[in-house]
Amino acid sequence: MTEETTNTGNWNTGNWNTGDRNTGYCNTGYRNTGHWNTGNCNTGYWNTGNWNTGHWNTGHCNTGNCNTGNWNTGDRNTGHWNTGDRNTGYCNTITPEEVLIFNKLCSIKKWEKASKPDWMYARLTQWITEDDMTKKEKESNPSYITTKGYLKFYSNIQHAYIEGWEKASKEDRELTFELPNFDIKVFKEIFGFTPTLDSNKKIVLDGKEIEISEESFNEFKKQFKD
Repeated sequence: MTEETTNTGNWNTGNWNTGDRNTGYCNTGYRNTGHWNTGNCNTGYWNTGNWNTGHWNTGHCNTGNCNTGNWNTGDRNTGHWNTGDRNTGYCNTITPEEVLIFNKLCSIKKWEKASKPDWMYARLTQWITEDDMTKKEKESNPSYITTKGYLKFYSNIQHAYIEGWEKASKEDRELTFELPNFDIKVFKEIFGFTPTLDSNKKIVLDGKEIEISEESFNEFKKQFKD
């Protein structure tokens, strides 16, 4: 495949560019000299912002790396005009050793060493296969017959957190309570529910409320999928 056929833009010297005047590869913006940029005027790599000379920036005018703010020469800043690292404010030259966790100061090293539960890494979209679809989901997404599933999305991330928690193992849930500065009230504000290690579920049967194990509850739910 020639260079001319891989580019959809103009004046490119690299390949797979959809913008113009790029000298790198896989750019969708304009006037980039690096690779995999979706912004404009970048000389670094993997930038989604504009006018960056660093790498992995989503902000603008950064010479550092992994910044979501603007005009940073340091790394991993979410604020602006910082020459230090990991700042969320403005015009800082220091690199903080502490960060707020559950609204209280905590050592960054302590937080980085802490094991984070998998359920917290919620996704707002998830591909659900035909075998795992409920009857209601099949009625709402008739194209599943052709696609063998559908793309589920959450309009509220707290709903995704709650579902992730419900599917989490006991070990994964236990990691939640071991997070530095864990505060159950702050937790509920963020994630939308009160966590508990009690895995029993309550159901109403013949007008009476009874408790069953979560495993039995999930098996019970499967009977109503189709």
